[in-house]
Amino acid sequence: MFNHLDYDMASKKLPHLRILSSILLLAGCASEPPLPPSDSLAQVPSYRDQAVYNQPYTVKGKTYFPLLSREGYREVGLASWYGAESGGRTANGNRFKPNGLTAAHKTLPIPSKVRVTNLANGRHIDVTINDRGPFVDARLIDLSRGAAKRIGVNGLAQVSVEILDAASGSN
Repeated sequence: MFNHLDYDMASKKLPHLRILSSILLLAGCASEPPLPPSDSLAQVPSYRDQAVYNQPYTVKGKTYFPLLSREGYREVGLASWYGAESGGRTANGNRFKPNGLTAAHKTLPIPSKVRVTNLANGRHIDVTINDRGPFVDARLIDLSRGAAKRIGVNGLAQVSVEILDAASGSN
C-alpha cells in the first residue's frame, strides 16, 4: 500500500538533491586560471620563430633540419669549394660573392660565424654561413672560392668547423 509519509520525505529531499547535483556539475566545469608561461618554456627555440632559410627543407629527397642552437658546435669533415657557377643568390637572398669569406652548410643556422681549419696545413679562416649545401654525400661544408684559397683548399680537404659565437646572428 502507498505510504504518504515516505512520499512527503522523498519530495522534501528531492530539491536538496537537485541543488547538490547542480553544484557538483558546475564545479566539474570550472577550470583553474591559466599558469603564466615558464621562463624555461618561453625560451625553447622552435622552427616557427625561424626565418625561412632556417626552416626544415628537402633536397634530392632528403630532408634537412637546421640546428635551433649553434652552441658548442664543432665538427670535422670534408670541405669543398664553389664559385660563380653555383648561381646568383645564397639561401639568405644575398648575391653570391665567389671571393667573399662565406660558406654553405646543411644545418648550421644562417647566419653563423665559424672558424674553418684546414687539418693538412693548420691554416684557418673565419667565414659566415650564408648558404645551404653541399648536397654531396660525405661533405661537411662548401667554402667560397676566396675562403678556400686562403686556407689552401684546392679541391677537397679535411677540415674542422667550429662555431665562433653561439649568439651570433639569430634568425
